[in-house]
Amino acid sequence: MKTVKKGKLRCATCGNDSSFEFNDEKTYVKCTVCNREYLGGYDELLELNAETIEEMKNEIAVDLKKEIVESLKQSLKGNKNIKFN
Repeated sequence: MKTVKKGKLRCATCGNDSSFEFNDEKTYVKCTVCNREYLGGYDELLELNAETIEEMKNEIAVDLKKEIVESLKQSLKGNKNIKFN
């Protein structure tokens, strides 16, 4: 089963997640809603969204563990030597 999870970076000032202007190298980012400028560029925006990114990583880890355990249970079904609780 393939699941796609997407997260969006949010402006630290207004919370907008869809209206950003970038330069070609992404070294400059501007929120077009509140006009906040991120002079550190995309890296600064990532840093300010670190908590949200970490939460998404944790959700993915939990989902992945469930999928792996289910897959192992199915593939080892009927095996007398290996049991899952």
